[in-house]
Amino acid sequence: MDVFVDRVDAGRRLAERLEYLRDQDVVVLGLPRGGVPVAFEVAEALDAPMDVIVVRKLGVPFQPELAMGAIGEGGVRVLNAEVLAYAQVTEEELRAVETRERAMLDARVARLRRGRERIDLNGRIALIVDDGIATGSTARVACEVARHLGAAKVILGVPVAPAETAHSLTGADEVVCVSVPQPFMAVGNHYRDFSPTSDEEVIVLLDAAARRMRRGRPVGDGPGCDIDVEIPVGAIALKGHLHLPELAAGVVLFAHGSGSSRHSPRNRFVADVLYQAGLGTLLLDLLTSEEELSRANVFDIELLANRLTAATRWLGSRPDTASCRVGYFGASTGAGAALWAAAEAGAQIAAVVSRGGRPDLAGPRLAHVRAPTLLIVGSADEAVLELNHRAQAQLRCPSQLVVVEGATHLFEEPGTLAEAASLASDWFADYLLPTDAERATGAVR
Repeated sequence: MDVFVDRVDAGRRLAERLEYLRDQDVVVLGLPRGGVPVAFEVAEALDAPMDVIVVRKLGVPFQPELAMGAIGEGGVRVLNAEVLAYAQVTEEELRAVETRERAMLDARVARLRRGRERIDLNGRIALIVDDGIATGSTARVACEVARHLGAAKVILGVPVAPAETAHSLTGADEVVCVSVPQPFMAVGNHYRDFSPTSDEEVIVLLDAAARRMRRGRPVGDGPGCDIDVEIPVGAIALKGHLHLPELAAGVVLFAHGSGSSRHSPRNRFVADVLYQAGLGTLLLDLLTSEEELSRANVFDIELLANRLTAATRWLGSRPDTASCRVGYFGASTGAGAALWAAAEAGAQIAAVVSRGGRPDLAGPRLAHVRAPTLLIVGSADEAVLELNHRAQAQLRCPSQLVVVEGATHLFEEPGTLAEAASLASDWFADYLLPTDAERATGAVR
C-alpha cells in the first residue's frame, strides 16, 4: 500500500505527475483545510499562482454526517438526488440547511483570504487539489464551482483515491491521482502524519504563495540558491532547506520545537519574511525521523544544540555562506537549543530570536549567551510568558522581551504570526546585515 509521509510529501509527489502543466496558464486551487498544504507544494513546483476553492457539505438534517449535496462560491449547488429521496428531505429543510452552510462558507472565504481578491479563473486552467478523496462529492462540487467561475479547463489532482471514484468522477476534464490502492481505506490511513490543518496554517500558506508570485523564485545552487540540503553529522545526515538571496550577508538557522519540522507552514512563513528583508534562511530538522519517535531526544537540549552547532560549521564550509553572519531562530524547545548553542565558547552567533520559546531549557548557560536576544511571546501564553521573564533575568547579553497581544503558544490567531515575523526580521536585519556605511565602503562589521 502506497503511504505518504505527510501532506508535503504527498504534494511533491503529486507535483511530479503534474509537471506537464508547467508554463501553462494554470491556477492551483487548494480545498481547505487539508488540501492546501498539498496544493502549496504543487503550486511551488509549477511556479503557479495559488488560491483556495471553498465548498461546504450539505448534511441531511437528522444525520448531518450524511451528505445530500454540497455548495460552493458563486451560488453553485450540487445535490445527491438519491440521498434526498431516501431521506425524504423537504424543500424547506434543504433551504434551511443551505442558508446556514452558505453563511459559514462566506465567513470562511472572508477569513482565509483576509481581503485578498480571488484569483481570476476566466479562460484559465483550474487545478483543484485535495489531500485525497473518498466519495468525491466535495471534489465534484469544487470542479463545478471552478467551471462556474470561468475556468476553461478543470483538472483534479489528489495523492490518493479509490479507483472507482477516480475513474468515474464527473465535473473534471482530467483526474490525476498518485495512488489508487486496493483496498482503499480512509484517506488518513494512507498517510503516516495526517495531523489536522488549521485555518491559520491555510492563511500562512496563502500569504507565502502570494509573496512567491510577487517576488519570483531564485533557482539553482550557489548565490541565490533555493535547495534541499543534507548536513552530515557523525553517522547521520540532517535534512534542511537552504534559501539564499544573491550575495547573502546573513543567514538565519531555524530550530523548531517538538511536533514540528522544516516543512512547518509557520516557520516557512517566517523564513519568507526574513528572505524579503535580504536574509538567507536554513530550515533544519535537528533529529532524524527515527530519533523523533523518542520523547527523550525531543527534550535533549544538549543534543539539539550540538546539532545546531554542527549545522553552523557546515554553513561556514560553503563558499556562498562562509562569510555570512549567522543568527538562530528558535521556537518552543528549539529556542532552548538555540541559546545553548549560542552560549558555546567561541560561538560566533550574531543574534538570536525566540518565538513562543522555552529559553529556560538552556538553564545556567543563559548567563553565557553574548548574542543579542529577542524573546517573542503571546500574551495568552501565560505559563511560557512567565518562563521567558525568568529566563531574560538570567541573560547578560542585550535582550528584549516583546509580548504579542492576543497570541497563544502557536501564534494561530490572525495577524499574530505576521507580527512575530516582522519583529524577528527587524531584529536580524539590525544585527546580521551590513549598515549603509559598510555597504558604501565594502567593510564588514
